[in-house]
Amino acid sequence: MRFANRMIWSALALAAMLATAPALRADPVADFYHGKTMKVIIGYAPGGGYDIYGRLAAEFLGRHIPGNPLVVPENMPGGGSLKATQYLYQVAPQDGTYLGSVSQEIAAIAVTDEKNKMDVTRFRYIGRFTSNIDVGVALPKSGIKTFEDVRKRQAVVGAEQGSMSLIYAQALNDYGGGKLKIVKGYTGSADIQLAAERGEVDINGSFSLPAVLVSHPDWVRDGTAAILYQNALKRAPQIPQVPTLTELMLTDQGRTIARVIAGMAEIGRSILTTPGVPPERVAALRAAFQDMLKDPDFIAACKQRNVLLDPATGQDMDAITQETMSLPKPTVDALRALLKG
Repeated sequence: MRFANRMIWSALALAAMLATAPALRADPVADFYHGKTMKVIIGYAPGGGYDIYGRLAAEFLGRHIPGNPLVVPENMPGGGSLKATQYLYQVAPQDGTYLGSVSQEIAAIAVTDEKNKMDVTRFRYIGRFTSNIDVGVALPKSGIKTFEDVRKRQAVVGAEQGSMSLIYAQALNDYGGGKLKIVKGYTGSADIQLAAERGEVDINGSFSLPAVLVSHPDWVRDGTAAILYQNALKRAPQIPQVPTLTELMLTDQGRTIARVIAGMAEIGRSILTTPGVPPERVAALRAAFQDMLKDPDFIAACKQRNVLLDPATGQDMDAITQETMSLPKPTVDALRALLKG
């Protein structure tokens, strides 16, 4: 009798365990993302650094997100990625299904824009592919070989309103002795480069070094174009002969501003998500990003495509945003003047 009772109780316990097993294994994040289509909104036209890394995220991130959603890229150029940033802030679902590859200086723009209504600290970065060094490039047809040439004669530089290309050009004019004629209205570095190839402008003032190494490696390897400056705290090992913006500044104020500008490069090519995403999904996206960085297929693709990697966490990028939004007023005023051009 006792043996029969034990058998009955064992059977009941086993049945209860089997009944609860699916619930114990259930993952609400995986359940949410299963069957979903996510988007990576890229704030620039195809061909530039933001596009390269945004599409890289779309290609590899989904396989590491619980539930394995499909991730697709979508270009939304305009206003130095302001159009895409506003879309992510105001329109896109705030549930973790929309990601962004947008300007590294969104915090600097927000802190200097007196009409800004976005609290950019509400965005959550999920990870950084690489810090970014922008360079100024002149093709041989321009006749420009070094920045010293730009101090001696006027040169036309292409820029996008509210972007780093405008900031660099204005800073070099105001503090570096440059004679740059700034032509605005372009939609990103790829668009400006096409203008340079057509002879409309002499200089592409803001071309991502990671993008250069992918699309124009001969500029670095063979010197087939003149790289005039780099926005970095120290010279990049790939272009040790090229001066930093800080080195080109002629005044202490200019050097201070240049160091702040170079600090923006730390955000580089990062991926963020919208405000309001539940913390458990943010955590899952950040974990997926770190797992992606260790994916052999991802590593092989980056090597094959000559894509630079200098990863950092989303938490680190959020901290930089907070720091930028706390810049002292004199620095904010100087940056505002540069952005206004």
